[in-house]
Amino acid sequence: MRGRSILVQVDRCELARSETREPDHLRDAHGHIYARGNVARRHRQAIRVQGKRDQLVGNDADSDFPGRFGWGYDGVNLFAPTRLYGTPDDLRAFVDRAHALGFGVILDVVYNHFGPDGNYLGAFSNHYLRRDKENEWGDAINFDGKNCGPVREFFITNARYWIEEFHFDGFRFDATQTIFDNSEEYIIGAIGRAARAAAGGRSIVLFAENERQETKMVRAREQGGDDLDGLWNDDWHHAAIVALTGRNEAYYSDYMGCPQEFVSAAKYGYIYQGQPYSWQGAPRGSPSLDLRPEAFVSFLENHDQISNSASGDRVRVQTSPGRYRAMTALLLLGPWTPLLFQGEEFGASTPFLYFSEVGDETLREAVKKGRFEFLAQFPSAASEDMQATLAVPYEMETFNRCKLDWNETNKNRTISDLHRDLIKLRREDSRLRLQSEGGVDGAVLRSQSFVLRYLSKENDDRLLLVNLGSREDLTPAPEPLLAPPSDCDWEILWTSESQHYGGPGAVDIATDEKWILPAESALVFRPRRR
Repeated sequence: MRGRSILVQVDRCELARSETREPDHLRDAHGHIYARGNVARRHRQAIRVQGKRDQLVGNDADSDFPGRFGWGYDGVNLFAPTRLYGTPDDLRAFVDRAHALGFGVILDVVYNHFGPDGNYLGAFSNHYLRRDKENEWGDAINFDGKNCGPVREFFITNARYWIEEFHFDGFRFDATQTIFDNSEEYIIGAIGRAARAAAGGRSIVLFAENERQETKMVRAREQGGDDLDGLWNDDWHHAAIVALTGRNEAYYSDYMGCPQEFVSAAKYGYIYQGQPYSWQGAPRGSPSLDLRPEAFVSFLENHDQISNSASGDRVRVQTSPGRYRAMTALLLLGPWTPLLFQGEEFGASTPFLYFSEVGDETLREAVKKGRFEFLAQFPSAASEDMQATLAVPYEMETFNRCKLDWNETNKNRTISDLHRDLIKLRREDSRLRLQSEGGVDGAVLRSQSFVLRYLSKENDDRLLLVNLGSREDLTPAPEPLLAPPSDCDWEILWTSESQHYGGPGAVDIATDEKWILPAESALVFRPRRR
């Protein structure tokens, strides 16, 4: 990993893709595996990329759960790969096929609760759960109370099982802020260390979702940390969505979508590292000034964030084409570890909604009620009229609406090309492939424009200029980061304005007299000897 990885998340809705249409060939450099039917079939036709082992495919939670469809986050049989993906041997074949094509596969594991229907561990012993503690999904798991030892062993063994039996290349730990454990060794750290031991000589990577942004999770054990490799960066996502859509309601309300937020994220990881956070009425985050940007996973889309809206619309359809191209360039060229969500790499227009068929009618209605109440935190989704239009989680139609339209892989070729070329640039350019090594600095240029400079010791710097607003005449330009290296001029290496990506066409923006930034654009410059 270490800064050159692309993380790609695939989700449960792809299990029901049409079984008659096969992709024509492996062609897109997206870092993406598409899943459908069962695992035996999906590995034959699903991996559509020019892969390197520095790209990882994130597979959503695989533990079995009741119902014909669901996200997989209410697993009840933690050692049983879901039957919806086929047999255990099918899953092994899928991972082996990904490895043969040069991809690592990480598994999303849910160790913060058991699903509400079908898990009976609590009937065997009261010590599996902490009835005195709850998280938003039910009883907390007993990782630090009376007789917690066998419970901890159960989950540690589960992690080893996925690594040893299926050869997964790591984990993404779901919602770790709801895992309560005051033990000397935090359970996620213990699980991660056991997983690395189970991998033997293989290298695995470990990421976590943590709403409180606790950076101890990526610090070394001798520093009181948990030895993980990375954390999801919701700050980056929230700033990007505000910048692209102009909406800053609910948990977006502490973000402005301004250039300083992206400069700060490039240099320091989290934007909030203990400052006041009005949405929660408390400080948010913990210090990360000393951490490398590669430890933070940034994204425009993931399963939660797309579905946390009334319509489940993709980001691409909520903003202008120019802004979308520019923000995609920032995502894929920035010093963080970028993540793409299934279909994002070819501009999928299909929505992604919350769907779950778990439980009986009473439980399903309770899930529906809870989901609608959650969405009501957004004023745009809170009105009675809007609530009446929300998708019902347990209806098959909700699930079916989320399936990708594979015709869009050809229809949206400009977006496919955009992602392919940016990933190639990130991987192969002599400076960008080093990411933060050598240093990254940045500066605000105007109210909606900024620059990131990738520093080097050999006059091989790169400039990434991003303008999310209207055309800018940078006169005067009192920003030293814009100055070329000694005895060099800048030349354009890449631009989102290319007609190849649906843009108006590239123009020379830097002269001896001034800089001119095209509207809603991103440009990469490299030095050229005079």
